[in-house]
Amino acid sequence: MCETSAVESNSWWSTKVVPMLSWKRTSSLILALVEKKIFSGLRQPYEGHYVPICNGQKRIWTVSMNTSSPNTPLVMLHGMGSGVGLWVLNLDSVSRNRPVYALDVLGFGRSSRTKFNRDSVLAEQEFIDSIEEWRKAMNLGKIILLGHSLGGYLSACYSMQHPEQIKHLILVDPWGLPQRPDDLDVRRDIPAWIRVVSAVIEPFNPFAPLRALGPWGPSIIAKLRSDLIRKFEHMFPDNRIAEYLYHCNAQNPSGETAFKSLMLQLGWAKNPLLPRINNIPAEVSMTLIHGSHSWVDYSVGYQVKYERPNSCVNVEVIKRAGHHVYADQPALFNDFVNRTCDQCDRPITSSDWYVSAAGQEFREKTVQQQQQQQQQERTLDGQNQSEEGDCRAPIDCNANPVLDDSCTN
Repeated sequence: MCETSAVESNSWWSTKVVPMLSWKRTSSLILALVEKKIFSGLRQPYEGHYVPICNGQKRIWTVSMNTSSPNTPLVMLHGMGSGVGLWVLNLDSVSRNRPVYALDVLGFGRSSRTKFNRDSVLAEQEFIDSIEEWRKAMNLGKIILLGHSLGGYLSACYSMQHPEQIKHLILVDPWGLPQRPDDLDVRRDIPAWIRVVSAVIEPFNPFAPLRALGPWGPSIIAKLRSDLIRKFEHMFPDNRIAEYLYHCNAQNPSGETAFKSLMLQLGWAKNPLLPRINNIPAEVSMTLIHGSHSWVDYSVGYQVKYERPNSCVNVEVIKRAGHHVYADQPALFNDFVNRTCDQCDRPITSSDWYVSAAGQEFREKTVQQQQQQQQQERTLDGQNQSEEGDCRAPIDCNANPVLDDSCTN
C-alpha cells in the first residue's frame, strides 16, 4: 500500500500532518519479518519454504518441522484471516513425535494471493485442489489433517474428495457445519460485535475496513482482538501478534474474497458440511475439538457423531476455551492432539481412546440436555416413540467410539 508522498522536510505539515495521513506500509517482506519474530519463540528448528503448485503459477507458504520422523505427518490449516504464525504455541509440542507441516492457506498469509471464482462451489473446489496439489508436490502419502475454523471447513471438504489420503481428520471448532436456521432468534448466541461487524461489512470484503484504517490498523486490532492477543502475552510482551494479524490481512484481498463467496449472512455457510458429512466415507475416522466458551455451538460436534454411527468419531470439549482453542488452552489442546495422532500410528482398542475429564463432563451434560428436550417435545406433541424408534434419540456420548481398522489404517 502506498504512503503519502513527502513534502518539505522541516515544515510543520511534513513533521505533524503527513505522518498522521501516511498509510501503514504492508508487503510480503514485512509480513515475513514479523513472522520470523514470532517464530523466534520456537524451541525446535523449523524450515519455512514455498511449495509451487499449478505448474508454478501459485505458491503455498509452508513451515515444516521434524520431517525425518517416520510417523504419519500432521498437516495444519489455519482459520479465516490467520496464518501459520498463530500456531506458535503448538508447533513445538505437536512436532515432538512426527513431521508437521503448517500451511498458509491459498489466498492468506504469505501464500499466493490468487483471484478466486465468485461461485461458492467453484471457490471451494479451488481451495481443495490447492491442498491436493500441495500434498503431491510434497510427495506425502496419508496424512493427519487438522483444520481450525475455515481451515476445518476446508479440511472436511478435502476429505470428501480425497478420503484415501486421510489417516485421521481433526476439526478444531470448525466453521460451516450447521445449516442456517430458519429461526433468526438463534442469532442471540452469536456475539453482538460479530452481528454488528457483519451487517456493516456485508457489501464489502471482510477486511476492507482494516485496510481503510491504514496506520491505525495494528492498534485497532490490538484493541478489538485483545482477547486473542492476550493469549500470547506470556511469550511476546510486545505488539508483534497484532502486527502479524494486520500484515496478514492488509494486503490485496484474496482468500477473504473466496470466504465471502462461501458464506451467507452472519457467517453461515452456503454449502454447510453437516448435510453432506457422510460424503466422507465411514472408514475415515475423525475428531472434533471445541471450546466450551466458543461462539461455535459445540453440540454440532455431537450431531456429526450421530450422523456417522458406523464411523469412528470422537468429540472433545475443552473447558475455559473459546473459538481459538489452540491458544486459549494450548497445553490441553497440544496434549489431546498428540494423543490422537499417536493413536493413529499404533494398533489400539476402544479402551485406549483418550477421553479427558472435561470432555466426559460435557458429554454427560449434552446427553442429559438432549434427553430433557426430547421428553418435552414428546409431551407437547402427545406422541410416543414409534416402534421404529425416535430418530432424534441421542447416541450414548459416554461410550467410547468403536475403534476398528478404520482408526488405524
